[in-house]
This record gives sequence, C-alpha cells and structure tokens, in this order.
Amino acid sequence: MNVTKLRPFIPSGKDYILAQRFFEDLGFEKVYSDDGLSIFKIGEQEFFLQNYHNQEFQDNYMVELEVEDLDGWWSLIQSVTLEKNYPIKAKEPTMYPWGKREINLIDPSGVCWHISEAKK
Repeated sequence: MNVTKLRPFIPSGKDYILAQRFFEDLGFEKVYSDDGLSIFKIGEQEFFLQNYHNQEFQDNYMVELEVEDLDGWWSLIQSVTLEKNYPIKAKEPTMYPWGKREINLIDPSGVCWHISEAKK
C-alpha cells in the first residue's frame, strides 16, 4: 500500500490570526483558509493549522520539519522574530546525540517544532 502524504493538524492556540501570520512570515504559503482551518504549504510539504486552543495539548505537541538549509532557516527565524516580535522561543542549531542537527522552536501556541537538517 502506497502512502502519498501525511499532513499533521497543528493547533493555533488562542490567536488563530497571529498563528497564520507567523507561518506566512516563515515562508509557508496559505493555500486555503476559513474560520476553523487553514492549509499551509512549503515545497511539497503541507500541514493544517486548526483554530483550536488547548494549552496542555499544545505544550506537549511536537512536529519535525526537515530542511536543506538549517542555517538559512535560523537566520529567517531570527529576523522574523526581531521584526515582528512573535511570542516564540528558539534554540540555535545544535547537534544532538541522536545524530541530528536541529533548531528547537516553540511557536506562538506552544507547539515544539524540531527543524532538522536533511542528511546529505
């Protein structure tokens, strides 16, 4: 059986509009949006941003985004954070014992994104 796509549902937190702007500023294209759900795409990867808030869930939700230019992403995250003053936390690219170099980013809702460097 073939699988063609896996799209996670990411909670927006209290401020759905802020979450949408944050992901657009990171370079994701919003391909659909209504009051309850937005679809974001970058390259061939997509996720659903759900207008949903449950802080305990959000604080325990994690997703990995694998990228080719981790340092480029770090520069983008820093510039977007400084320019727009988003309520996020981010840790610089770090090599972890499990063999991945990654950025840990807590988005405005509290979701932890592991932005990792693709193996070359």
